[in-house]
Amino acid sequence: MSASAAVRVGAAAVAVLLVVAALAWLFQRRLVFLPFGVPDEPAAAVLDGGRDVVLHTEDGLALTAWWAPATGSARGATVLVAPGNAGSRALRVPLARALAAEGFDVLLVEYRGYGGNPGSPTEEGLAADVRAAHRYLVEDRGVPPERLVLFGESLGAAVLTRLATERPVAALVLRSPFTSLADVGARVYPFLPVRVLLRDRFPLMEYLPAVRVPVSVVAGGADEIVPVGQSRAVAAAADAAYLELPGVRHNDPELVSGPAVVAAVVRVGPG
Repeated sequence: MSASAAVRVGAAAVAVLLVVAALAWLFQRRLVFLPFGVPDEPAAAVLDGGRDVVLHTEDGLALTAWWAPATGSARGATVLVAPGNAGSRALRVPLARALAAEGFDVLLVEYRGYGGNPGSPTEEGLAADVRAAHRYLVEDRGVPPERLVLFGESLGAAVLTRLATERPVAALVLRSPFTSLADVGARVYPFLPVRVLLRDRFPLMEYLPAVRVPVSVVAGGADEIVPVGQSRAVAAAADAAYLELPGVRHNDPELVSGPAVVAAVVRVGPG
C-alpha cells in the first residue's frame, strides 16, 4: 500500500470513529435507559393487598408506583425498591412478593419515562424520583426512617447509594452494583472514549464514604452485565456483608428474587 493510500485509510478510520462517537453522544440515553413493558394491570391484580400510589417529584412529575403490604408476620419495616435500567415495575413483582412474605412492606419505584410514567430518564431525574419515594414513605405513610431499607438493583444500586447520603434510612442493600456506569461502559465499548462522552455517570463508589448505615451486597458469580469484580469492589469499599452466588447471571431468578436476596435484606434490616 502506498503512503497516500495508507493516509486515506487512516483518515477514513478516524472519520468512522468520529461518527460512531457522535452517535454515541446523541443516542447514549437510549442505550442506558431501556423502559419496556408498561403494566396493563393495577397493583391489586398482581400483589396481595397491593395498590397504585403516586409519587410527586420536586420537578413537578406525578409518577405511578406500586405499594405492597406485608403478607407474612409483619416486621414493621419497609423496603424501597429501585430497579435497574430495563423493564418496568411488573418485572419486580416476584421480588415484592418475596419481601412481603418475609414481613416487609414494599414500595416498587417506577422511574420517569418507565412503565407509562411521564418524563425522560436521566441521572438527576432518577435521583429526584427516589427522593420523591422517600418523601412519600416518611411524610405520607409515616414510615420512620430507622425502619426503612433501601434495595437497589444494578443501576438502582447507584441511585439509592446516593439517596442514602441525602436522606436518613436504616440500611442499604445493593444487588449487582457497579463501581460506576462509566466503568461498565468502558468495558462494553472499549473502542470509544466513554469517560469523556458519558452524560449520566452514576459514580456509586464516590458516594460510599458518606454512607453511615449497614450495607449488604449480593452479586452473581457469572454476571454478564455487571462484572462481579465491580460488585466485590463495592462490597469491600463499603465494608459490607457480601454474598456471591456462584454461576448465577444478572437476570437469573436466584438473583432477582431468590431466598439469598431476601436474606440479604433481613440481615441488615430492622427486625
